[in-house]
Amino acid sequence: MSAFFTLPVPELETQRLVLRAPREKDFEAHADFMASDRAAFVGGPQNRYESWRGFCSSLGHWMMRGYGMWLVADKKTDTPLGRVGFIYHEGWDEPELGWQLYAAAEGNGYAFEAARAARAFGAQEYKLDGVISYIDPENTRSAALVARLGATHERDRAFFGKPCQIWRHPAEGDVA
Repeated sequence: MSAFFTLPVPELETQRLVLRAPREKDFEAHADFMASDRAAFVGGPQNRYESWRGFCSSLGHWMMRGYGMWLVADKKTDTPLGRVGFIYHEGWDEPELGWQLYAAAEGNGYAFEAARAARAFGAQEYKLDGVISYIDPENTRSAALVARLGATHERDRAFFGKPCQIWRHPAEGDVA
């Protein structure tokens, strides 16, 4: 079954990846990730119902804000690899550049490649320049990635009752 309208989700391509709107066929990979301990830093683990609700709400974010999270897929096979993009939920300080990489995709530089593309596009098209990323202090992989992206640790705060680091990304004109 296909949607009866077109979502405002632009498609981006990098050397190895496609950043696109999530499709129903991508749900299994997302549900597997959200059911795992790997999802602890993004609201998981979750059951299928909670995972479905979150999966669908990402499309609602695009509708409400005009930007959101892309599904990251392998350019050659269209295999879902994770999600990357902008999140600005009610009560947040400002829009965040966030990412989730599915287990089989980790360690290949996909998150860096996708986040760089999303960040550049967001700055150019949505005026989301110099955005933040919320990083759990225990999430050492995300802390390493955000530093590799050139962001700097700006401050600490409690976020959803847990310690959180806020990292500031450089403005795109400042990126080498």
